[in-house]
Amino acid sequence: MNPELFLAFVLVAAALACTPGVDWAYSIAAGLRQRSFVPAVAGLCGGYVLHTVLLVAGLAALLTGMPGVLGWITLAGAAYLLWLGISTLRSWREASFTAGAGTGGSTRLRTFLQGMGTSGINPKGLLFYVALVPQFVSADASLPVPVQSGLLGMTFVLLAGLVYTAVALLSRTLLQSRSGAARLVTLASGVIMVVLGAVLLGEQLLPVVTAK
Repeated sequence: MNPELFLAFVLVAAALACTPGVDWAYSIAAGLRQRSFVPAVAGLCGGYVLHTVLLVAGLAALLTGMPGVLGWITLAGAAYLLWLGISTLRSWREASFTAGAGTGGSTRLRTFLQGMGTSGINPKGLLFYVALVPQFVSADASLPVPVQSGLLGMTFVLLAGLVYTAVALLSRTLLQSRSGAARLVTLASGVIMVVLGAVLLGEQLLPVVTAK
């Protein structure tokens, strides 16, 4: 691969991973409610692995060329974020770091799947892969374009995993002895998810309403 393009991609991808958003909100909220934040971070990364597979297979570009399908994906993503945010808001009063929280295998699996859904069904993530990754692929490189796309996609997965782990770990360290602050952060995380879900929903429904 072109080393200059790869370095530029790393810098841009790291900056995007460090930008607070729904992924941050979910990793913090799950870290506060569960004994281990690893399933949450792994789930978020799993969603971006799915985007990478779609990109390599060429399905991502195909979906962006089908506004109707992408619109339904956006609606599903908005509904999912609203449900996840409301669930977080309903449990913010119990946010704590009790040693026995989240030890069951089913809870860890549910946390992983929710994390994967958070990043995987988010159309913003799909558009990020379609709009950004191709700009850093070189047709003159020795590696085939699909391989370059896959490597770039997995590089973002690695960067995102490191950032989300640092965010969850730092939040847990700072809030471990502050139950009141833990509840406030969980509340804020739920609000962020609900607001982002509402924005996504509004982006799809507003044109329909104004057209009438």
